[in-house]
Amino acid sequence: MENKKKLIYIGVLSAICIALMAVVIMVSTNPYCEAGGEGYVKENPRIFGKGGFRGVLIGPSNYGISLWRNEVESIDFRPATYTEAFNILAKDELNVSFRFQTIIKIKPNTIKDVVEKYAGAACYERYIKEPLRSMVRNNVQTLESRLIKEQRKKIAVAVMKELTAYLADTPFIAMSGVVGNIDYPKIVTKAVEKKLAAKQLLDEKETQRAIAKKDAEIRIEEAKGIAKAQQIINTTLTQNYLQHEAINAQLKMASSPNHTTVYIPSGFNGIPIVKTLNK
Repeated sequence: MENKKKLIYIGVLSAICIALMAVVIMVSTNPYCEAGGEGYVKENPRIFGKGGFRGVLIGPSNYGISLWRNEVESIDFRPATYTEAFNILAKDELNVSFRFQTIIKIKPNTIKDVVEKYAGAACYERYIKEPLRSMVRNNVQTLESRLIKEQRKKIAVAVMKELTAYLADTPFIAMSGVVGNIDYPKIVTKAVEKKLAAKQLLDEKETQRAIAKKDAEIRIEEAKGIAKAQQIINTTLTQNYLQHEAINAQLKMASSPNHTTVYIPSGFNGIPIVKTLNK
């Protein structure tokens, strides 16, 4: 009988232990932080107690099983790119659309300040976004629309200088910024296209003019050559030279086996007349 009571007692005690272990497992927590981030471990207040900050995790790691109602707010500390779209009225009253991309990272071992002073995971939206947008607008609105694309690097440098000064005493580091995807109104785009087309046509006309000029120079040189040749012929083609050529021609005809007798008007010296006869 006593053995039976002992067995019952052991069974009840085992059941109670198992139940307690289940309750412990259900109410306990094991906060975890992933690689590349830091975790802010805090306790949710219960019926009694204040709760609040419990510790810091450097990922990847966990806080360990605890009976307290602990949880972790993990924030990625690796560099992140933030893109802001703008549609700004430039100095010449034309709307220019573009994007400004910024790379920002968080200083190591600053998770407590990031959560308690700068809204934690919402730090960019609540603390950086609007000041950054204001800096970009201030550096663009003073320029004419056509200069925005030409001075995009200058704009980015100026904005990053202001942003770096703004974040100097915070856990945040502005690594780089760039102006990209600049789009002008359609009327400006069409005007630029027309200007380029007109310039291309003008360049083509200039090429044609240069070709025509060269052709004219070639014709002038040819004409000079012809005139020079005629001048040489006129000065060397004397009457004696013509008579000499005529005698040679008659000799060749006389010595030819198939010669034909040809009567040529001749002068008193027996050679063909080469002068023009006056009527």
